[in-house]
Amino acid sequence: MKNIKSDTLQSSSHLNIVKVVKAMASLVVPHNISAVEDAENLRKAFEGWGTNEKAVISVLGHRNAAQRKQIRQAYWDLYQEDLVKRLESELTGDFERAVYRWILDPEDRDAVLANVALRKSGDYQVIVEIGCVRSAEELLAVRRAYQARYKHSLEEDVAAHTKGDIRKLLVGLVTAFRYEGAEINARLAKSEADILQDAIKDKAYNHEEVIRILTTRSKTQLMATFNRFKDDHTTSITKALLGEHADNNEFTGLLRVAIRCCNEPIKYYEKVLRNAIRRVGTDEDALARVIVTRAEKDLSEIKELYYKSNSVPLDQAVAKETSGDYKAFLLALLGKED
Repeated sequence: MKNIKSDTLQSSSHLNIVKVVKAMASLVVPHNISAVEDAENLRKAFEGWGTNEKAVISVLGHRNAAQRKQIRQAYWDLYQEDLVKRLESELTGDFERAVYRWILDPEDRDAVLANVALRKSGDYQVIVEIGCVRSAEELLAVRRAYQARYKHSLEEDVAAHTKGDIRKLLVGLVTAFRYEGAEINARLAKSEADILQDAIKDKAYNHEEVIRILTTRSKTQLMATFNRFKDDHTTSITKALLGEHADNNEFTGLLRVAIRCCNEPIKYYEKVLRNAIRRVGTDEDALARVIVTRAEKDLSEIKELYYKSNSVPLDQAVAKETSGDYKAFLLALLGKED
C-alpha cells in the first residue's frame, strides 16, 4: 500500500459526513428523589408474603445509573445486605434477568453480557456491539469491570472461545482504543475504501487489512470510508458484503455487524429489535438487551426509527410480545407506563 500524506479535514461535502447529534434517552427520572427512601421502599417490597413487583418497578424503572448506584449503597448501609443478590432471590424469569442487568453499573453489565455471550459459544454479535458501539473510555471501563468480576481479561476469554479469523476480529475490536475526534482524512478514506472493495471483489473478507481498518480507525474516519465506498460503487459496503453465500458465512456476518455498529448504531439496534420481535418465539435476550443498554442513551431515537420502519410504536410491539412484570418493566424503561 502506498504512503498517504496527511490530509486531515474537518468536513468534506462529497463524503456525506453526518453531523453528530446528542442522543436521546427514553428513561423518565423524577426530580428530588432520595436514595435512602428508595432503599426503604424496596425493603418494604420484599417483606411479607411475596414480592411487591410493582413497587420494585416504580423505583428501579425510573432511576438512572448514578441513582441506582446510590440506592445499592444506601441499601447496604441500612440493611448490610447486597441489593443485587436480594433482587436475584426475590424475582424470577425474564423479569429477574432484566432487572439484574439494569441495576448493575453499565460497564459491569457489559462485562456480564460479554461473558454470557462467550459461554453461549457463538453469540459473538454481542461482543461486536460492545467493541464497536461503546466509546473508547466506555470499552476500557468494560475491560476493567470484566477483569475485576471474572479474574480474566476480556481479550483473554474472547481468544479462548474463538479461533481463526473470528478471533482476530473480535480480539481487535475489544482491545481497540479508537481516536474520537472529528477529523477526517479524505485521501485515507479513498485509499481504504479501495482496499475494502478489492477484498470484497476477491472474496478475501478475512484479509488482514480489512481487520486492521475495522479495528483501529476512528468511527468518524470509518464513516468517511464507508461513504466514499458508497459514492464510488453505488452500493453500501454492507450490501456489497452480502455477496454470494456470504450471508451464511459467520465471519462475514460479523463484519457486517461491526460496520453497522460503527456507522449506524441506531439502524443496527432497530433491526435487532425488529428481528427479536418478529421471530417465532420472541428473542427475549436481544429484546431486553437493547432496551436495558440503550434506555439511558439513544432509545428514543431507536423508537422513532422503529415506528418509521414498522408503522407500529415500539412500546406497542413490546407490550404485545411480553407479559406481566417483565412487560411493565420494559415499558417503564421505554418511557411508557403499562
